[in-house]
Amino acid sequence: MNTLVLSLKNGKREKSIKCAGEILRKGGIVAFPTETVYGLGANALDEEAIKKIYKAKGRPSDNPLIVHISNKEDIEFITDDVPEICKKLMENFWPGPLTLLFKKNNTLPNIVTGGLSSVAVRIPENDVALELIRESGVPVAAPSANLSGKPSPTKAEHVIEDLMGRIDAILIGDDCPVGIESTVLDTLSDPPILLRPGGISKERIEDVIGLIISGQNEEKSDIPKAPGMKYTHYAPKAPVIVFRGSILNMVAEIKKMKNEKENEGFRIGILATDETVESYTGCVFSVGSRDRIESIAGEIFHIFRCFDKENIDMILCESFTTEGMGLAVMNRIIKAAGYHVIDAGGEI
Repeated sequence: MNTLVLSLKNGKREKSIKCAGEILRKGGIVAFPTETVYGLGANALDEEAIKKIYKAKGRPSDNPLIVHISNKEDIEFITDDVPEICKKLMENFWPGPLTLLFKKNNTLPNIVTGGLSSVAVRIPENDVALELIRESGVPVAAPSANLSGKPSPTKAEHVIEDLMGRIDAILIGDDCPVGIESTVLDTLSDPPILLRPGGISKERIEDVIGLIISGQNEEKSDIPKAPGMKYTHYAPKAPVIVFRGSILNMVAEIKKMKNEKENEGFRIGILATDETVESYTGCVFSVGSRDRIESIAGEIFHIFRCFDKENIDMILCESFTTEGMGLAVMNRIIKAAGYHVIDAGGEI
């Protein structure tokens, strides 16, 4: 397949978005930037177009997709029931990286929701994404624009690496500032259930609607209610081991395992922070300062891809706080590690 690479610079923005919108209307699939990660969009009302997303990504068809709309009024085309709690959340967080679950109506094909009676919906906080959805004239179903299981794409180059020749077009926008997927909240349950931590923290949501609880066990979930809950996600090529504990203990345990594995002939990579990077030698990448967890969120997927380019055999990764955006960061890291976590002792 010949993939169109559509620039948004040098006066090409309007023409490129018109072209991408036409592709979506005609049943094609287009990668585009959002504030979270790059998405791979198709007309959410077109079953054959949705099938192209699953094929291009190599994504299991029981893994539901998020439907993106450009304004709150368009929710009526997707659901016949908007609870008051959803209206409150929509008012506070849309546009933005919060995905809400609604009862789906009959306009959406079952393939969008993985056969579920609920549908995940959000309005992205990105001008290019919003212009594209408006131009297409349809709700846009869009998972992340990467091969299934790989680190999510936060830069256009990541999309090109994974999907060039597999999709119809790529809109080349800026890097994604949030750098981690949206929060997914099930408001059909009482109390609401946090299905996936993401760009809006649990604490911020609770400030608006009160108590929410953590969702279904991701390791044992046979029927995922939201994207990223059943299969291994976000993973670089090399296996990842996460170390949890105090900074001093983590550094000591990582250095110890690095020496052991290198003596066995393994090429080791270390995911560190600005505070610890000089404690290590070899292939080491810092994701930023521990004092700026939002910055770490924006770098984690890119650093995983950097390790891929270094042909690392194993990645040893530090842990971070689970407060605020840290919950989403650790969710992605632990899933990338396949839940392989070593307790180094002490408090983070």
